[in-house]
Amino acid sequence: MIELVLRTEAFYFSYSYDITHTFQRLQHPSQEFYSTPFIERADQRFLWNRYLLSPFSANRTTAQFALPLIHGFVALHTLNINGRSLSYGLISRRSTQRAGTRLFIRGIDDDGRVANYVETEQILQLNDIACSHVQIRGSVPCYWTQLPDLRYKPKVTVLPSNNHLIAFRQHFEEQEHYYGKIFLISLTNHHGAEGKLNAKYRELYEQSQNKKNKFEDFDFHKECAGMRYDRLTILLARIIADLDDYSYFAISKTGILQGQQNGVFRTNCIDCLDRTNVVQSLIAKRILEEQLQRNNVIQYRESIDSYKQLSSIFKNVWADNADVISLQYAGTGALKTDYTRTGQRSAMGLVKDGYNSCVRYVLNNFYDGFRQDGIDLFLGNYRVSSDEGRTPESCPISKELSKKFLALPITMFLAFSMCVINLLIPAASFREQMTYVLFWGAATISTLAITIFWGQELVDAPKLYSKVKRD
Repeated sequence: MIELVLRTEAFYFSYSYDITHTFQRLQHPSQEFYSTPFIERADQRFLWNRYLLSPFSANRTTAQFALPLIHGFVALHTLNINGRSLSYGLISRRSTQRAGTRLFIRGIDDDGRVANYVETEQILQLNDIACSHVQIRGSVPCYWTQLPDLRYKPKVTVLPSNNHLIAFRQHFEEQEHYYGKIFLISLTNHHGAEGKLNAKYRELYEQSQNKKNKFEDFDFHKECAGMRYDRLTILLARIIADLDDYSYFAISKTGILQGQQNGVFRTNCIDCLDRTNVVQSLIAKRILEEQLQRNNVIQYRESIDSYKQLSSIFKNVWADNADVISLQYAGTGALKTDYTRTGQRSAMGLVKDGYNSCVRYVLNNFYDGFRQDGIDLFLGNYRVSSDEGRTPESCPISKELSKKFLALPITMFLAFSMCVINLLIPAASFREQMTYVLFWGAATISTLAITIFWGQELVDAPKLYSKVKRD
């Protein structure tokens, strides 16, 4: 299980730079900050080896040798534009709080932590100045589940018994502590199951009565239907004033503060993957162009699209970021990355999305339980007791699926096979052949319906976590 986690892309560490913190958080810390070991001064939200190194960090002598490990994405590129040398980088930090796989970990917990929470920092470094801009993503901050049950789109359930507003407020109080003002962008559909979730999100935002923060719900699939991704400019026009107001962090080579970011955009769709990354890259492009214009690298109102190398690096970095974050949460690369890489949707991109969606279905239903257990072991959410595993009964991962449930897919496969055989091999009469086909077809449909009804018993569910804690 631990090996499976470690084989997942991508873990990063640094001997000289604290990659758990943003540029802005690293400026003007307390006096004892730099005398504190890396592992202790790291942002604990993004410290993936905290539990594994706890015996070392507990000892002041060995703590200095412990290096923080983040899980997410890092890319760094150096290039030359109009005779100016610059470095462009992107760092995404996945949170350890409520970490897990796509369908088993959704929504919020009692501490205000949300699933698939990622902080993404875009960095631009010139000879005389360094700039950074931060965005965040995270699951819809209310109590909801979407447990796999063999359906392609499992049912979304907003849990009625929990106090959503308390957890919602707690979540945003923490975000405001780190980032200042928060602009909430919801990209979920306005109809169906996603519509109910989006309505709950807006309801909680209005009930919270937090006038510092803003909320924008943009039905991505409706607005961009027919591959009209150019309509994302509608969303950008709605948020541009706040994007300029929130600004970005900038500091000169001599240590003089040039500007601070005083707000952050929090973007989500239902998975916080595909649609989210498209919009985050749109915001990042606008910020990067402003930074280059203000520092006279490109002309006012000029786009990075005019510079082939820079444009290619930007698009591919954000597409790679999408793929890696998606791989870590959903098990496959992201959808819609053809738009991020090329600026337009394509038929080949749709085919790739279809393939990734099918792979996600298989992984989320038949493999993610084991992967979730590995993550919980790695992070110390589940701790093995000394008497576990001495007998098969005391080992939680030795529980096997009941044979009565295994019989369902086997029966369905046999019935479907018989239906196909009777279609291909002629009988004594057409009427007799159709009777056999209809019989085995009805048997296939019946067993399929029963299999889906008992779907949650057939999926690979985690065996180590506490259901109360997760729900």
